[in-house]
Amino acid sequence: MSGAIRIDVQQLPHAEGLVLPVYQSSHAAGLDLLAAVPEQTPVVLAPGQHAMIPTGLVIALPDGFEAQVRPRSGLAAKHGVTVLNSPGTVDADYRGEINVLLVNLGSAPFTIRRGERIAQMVVAPVTRVELVRATSLSSTERGSGGFGSTGR
Repeated sequence: MSGAIRIDVQQLPHAEGLVLPVYQSSHAAGLDLLAAVPEQTPVVLAPGQHAMIPTGLVIALPDGFEAQVRPRSGLAAKHGVTVLNSPGTVDADYRGEINVLLVNLGSAPFTIRRGERIAQMVVAPVTRVELVRATSLSSTERGSGGFGSTGR
């Protein structure tokens, strides 16, 4: 992949032996994150339960970028398991472990085993803005119509 942005990554000791995240297809937007839970003690999520799942990864994003932790569609569709704070944001100045907050919205317990693909990480540029206090705003056809207002 030419023009790829290089990102330094460290694997913590509890991720030893796991592969680094990779794209699963040539046009995939997200890198799959793996569960770095102990082999002998997988995490079982009961229906309605959530848990913080370690990946064992620490990354150094370049200035002007973020990483978004997003659900994997297969886990959501097949098991009702998704990322609770989706998308989770990893800021460029964060140097702690990337963890994934998973929730089981399904009807059966779900077991998270070591090395299982649990989420995807999308790295994207960040646009910073400056908020300017105003006494009035320009008008639009939509106006203040909120939730469901465009579906009439």
